[in-house]
Amino acid sequence: MSVAARGELGGWQSRTTFVLALSASAIGLGSLWRFSYMVGENGGGLFVLTYLLCLFFVAVPVMIAEVIIGSQGRAAPVVAIRWAADRSLLSRGWMLLGWLACVTGLLILSYYVVVAGWALAYAWNMHTGLFAAASASVVAEQFELLLDDLLLMIYWQSLFLLPAVAIVALGIRRGLGMFVWLAVPSLFAMLLALVKFGFDAGDIPATREFLFSIKPLDFSWNSVLAALGQALYTIGVGVGVGISFGAYAPHKLPIGRSVMAVAVFDSAIALMAGLAIFPIVFANNMEPSMGPGLMFISLPYAFGNLMLGELFGTLFFALVALVALGSVVAIMEPIVGVLMQRLRVRRVSAALGVGVLLWLLALVVTLSFGPGDEYTTLGNGNLFHFLDRITAELMLPLVALLTTVLVGWRLRPEILRLELDREMDLFFSLWRRLLRYIAPVAILVIMIGALLAQPI
Repeated sequence: MSVAARGELGGWQSRTTFVLALSASAIGLGSLWRFSYMVGENGGGLFVLTYLLCLFFVAVPVMIAEVIIGSQGRAAPVVAIRWAADRSLLSRGWMLLGWLACVTGLLILSYYVVVAGWALAYAWNMHTGLFAAASASVVAEQFELLLDDLLLMIYWQSLFLLPAVAIVALGIRRGLGMFVWLAVPSLFAMLLALVKFGFDAGDIPATREFLFSIKPLDFSWNSVLAALGQALYTIGVGVGVGISFGAYAPHKLPIGRSVMAVAVFDSAIALMAGLAIFPIVFANNMEPSMGPGLMFISLPYAFGNLMLGELFGTLFFALVALVALGSVVAIMEPIVGVLMQRLRVRRVSAALGVGVLLWLLALVVTLSFGPGDEYTTLGNGNLFHFLDRITAELMLPLVALLTTVLVGWRLRPEILRLELDREMDLFFSLWRRLLRYIAPVAILVIMIGALLAQPI
């Protein structure tokens, strides 16, 4: 395949667009509903320090490796990996890594879209005053009612999918590029407004004690595993996003510095989310939590019982939907790119096809919440939790591990050096050693630890 054909998907002209796009994909729901709670429960500042070490010594090297594959291949994941393998005289069997990344992304999106639909529903519910002065039991009951209403969940997740498909269908510059230039500054402004509200109406001393105090007694080996896992997942490795965005990035991009900028920005956003969320949780004398319980029970109750809470609650759930949209669009893009290049279909057709497939998969996940449905037997819970576990604990780490093997051990170092020619020799040497020796061991530790804790 010629260079012109490999670059047919398009590209961006500025480094800023690449950084914004990768940032929009990295700031996922985990940054909003998981990171801050993990900080508070696992030693505070000690956990943050461990997380940052894992982020820059494990996750960032793997993401740089993905971007390098895309940068030299100038194609969607499957074709880019084939090109990389050909240049290093390797087997084209490595193309399976690209397919695995796309399948992993598709499975993640199947339940991610469901959660995004919940966020849209809750933005509307906050706007209409449904949770105004509501008790905790009433708020919890509303969430159960949503899960029991199949048609309502289908409506909201369909409403969410429409703009996601439209953005991808519009292309790299008019769609994804334009979206990230609008979404990331909007996201940052919304979060700043929510942080100010948290400072004005929330319990700051309790939040400071929870998030920033040093608590050695709460820090353990499990805390290290949690920090390692969060660092790996938060930056978005394992779903082909780095490869696709590397393919669209301008030539001679300082890849290492750009990916590190994304990591810093994502960490800052995650900490800001904690400053927005936990002051109002503590102001209502609620116990901190994470996941759907925090997002769809604790926070609606907290916002509903504060002055101006309905306004800022609506803003918060709009922020959640926007964050989810950034992640969904980013993960859809590699899948759409593969379909365009392997099946030779137009972008609009590929985007619509992926959108329909996602709608059907999300429908199956939605059905798993129905009482007595056969899917509820999977994975010690419904299909939603099964897919969450199998992607987070098996498929994502496996893609990341294979990426370290391919780039760190199999691709020719002189070719890799050409892609990192904007970085110093010391940087290249350190990055390659981390990718070859540190990252694979850390990823294996994550996989083994997860399987020992609770076999899939």
